[in-house]
Amino acid sequence: MLVLGDAHASEPDRRETLLELYRTVEPDRVLQLGDLEYYDLPAPTWFVAGNNEDLDVIEALRAGEDPPEASDVHLLASTVASVDGLRVAGLSGNYAPTKYDCSRDELEGDRRRHFTRDDVERAAELDDVDVLLTHEAPTGLLSYGYDPGCEHVDALLEALSPSLCLVGHHHRHREAELAGVDVVSLAPAWERYYTLEGDVDRGGLRLEGHEHAFGTDASD
Repeated sequence: MLVLGDAHASEPDRRETLLELYRTVEPDRVLQLGDLEYYDLPAPTWFVAGNNEDLDVIEALRAGEDPPEASDVHLLASTVASVDGLRVAGLSGNYAPTKYDCSRDELEGDRRRHFTRDDVERAAELDDVDVLLTHEAPTGLLSYGYDPGCEHVDALLEALSPSLCLVGHHHRHREAELAGVDVVSLAPAWERYYTLEGDVDRGGLRLEGHEHAFGTDASD
């Protein structure tokens, strides 16, 4: 299974890099960690929304609609799906303290990019989760002289106890074991792609990173 970090594919060079990865790897299934920004994809892709998205497309996908801009994409928004025999759950959006206690109906414009308390609570009620996808990181994974992690993601790790949690947003590869869960922050798709193999009941899951030379390293 192909696994990708942030794509930022609204930029033409990064969109071409994203599509070249699909063409080269020829995946049957793909997991993606947010800031996708392009939704007409050549293989079935399950993703969480990041803080940089076409939010009209994201809201349509949340509502179970099929927007014309989207093909072969499945949004995980406090939901779970069976992907190649794994139960994959996702929390879409990023954290804003001033919006966390709002209802989703109260979020307007760019503020639709955030997750809410209700989103986290609905995700925490999911069961038998093997892999958790989040755009925000838990605490204890990254440091910039301060910890950018989110305690609400910590709570999900405690509630769901997945075998693996994959994180986007930060554009750097980091690994840690947190709350008994293997947690990996993914490098962006224009730097590295990943493959996920294995079985949770037979030796566990194996995430492997692969360098590539597609596209450019355009600035963020």
